[in-house]
Amino acid sequence: MEITSLSKYKGTTYEAEIDGIRKIYLHIDIITDFGLCKGMELERSDLRKIIYASNFRRAYQYSLYCLDYRDYSAEEMFSKLMKTYKNERLCLDVIKKLAQTGLIDDVRYAEKLVMKLVGTKKYGYRRAKREMLMKGLKEETIEDALEAFGDVYGENLTELLRSKYSRLLTDSGDRKSIEKVKSALVRYGYGFDEINRAVKQYFEDAEYAEE
Repeated sequence: MEITSLSKYKGTTYEAEIDGIRKIYLHIDIITDFGLCKGMELERSDLRKIIYASNFRRAYQYSLYCLDYRDYSAEEMFSKLMKTYKNERLCLDVIKKLAQTGLIDDVRYAEKLVMKLVGTKKYGYRRAKREMLMKGLKEETIEDALEAFGDVYGENLTELLRSKYSRLLTDSGDRKSIEKVKSALVRYGYGFDEINRAVKQYFEDAEYAEE
C-alpha cells in the first residue's frame, strides 16, 4: 500500500489517501510520530497501527475533555468511551493511561464523593454506598472511604433532626409525625436502630433544655 497523497485538511488534521482510493484523516501528531509522507509504502499491519494510534489519540483527548467538567471513576469513563468508540481494547488502553498519569484515581474520587454525599448532603452510610456503587466504584474502595467518616453519620443525623425536621418533632406523643420523620431518614440512608436512638435522644435533649 502507498500513501498517494497527504495534504492538510483543516486545522491540525491531515487527509491521507491510500492507493488513490481510501482516505483517512490524521492529526499532525500521528503524521509526525509515524513519519508519514507522500509516496511512503505501508504494510497492512503498519496501517492498522496508524489507525489505532489515531483512534487512541481521539479517545484520549475526548476523555480529557470530559474530565475538564467533572471527575469520573475508571468504570464510568470506560462506559462513556465505549458508547462512542465501541472498541474494548482501545477504551481500556485509554483508561490505563489516564490511571498512570493520575487523571483518574478511584480512591481519590471515592474520597471526594464521600465529602459530597456525607459531608454536604448528609446521607447515611447505606445511601452513600448505594450512590457510590452506581458510579462504578469497587465495594472495597467505597467502604474504605465511608469508614473514614465513622463519627460523622451520627452528627449528621442529629443535625437533620434539628435543622430539617424539628417542626415535625414538637410532641413526643405525635406518632404520625415521628414516623414521617423516620421514613424520611430511612430514605437518607440511615438504619432503623440509629434513627430510633437519635429521635429518642432528640426528645430527651429537648426536654432537658426546657427544665
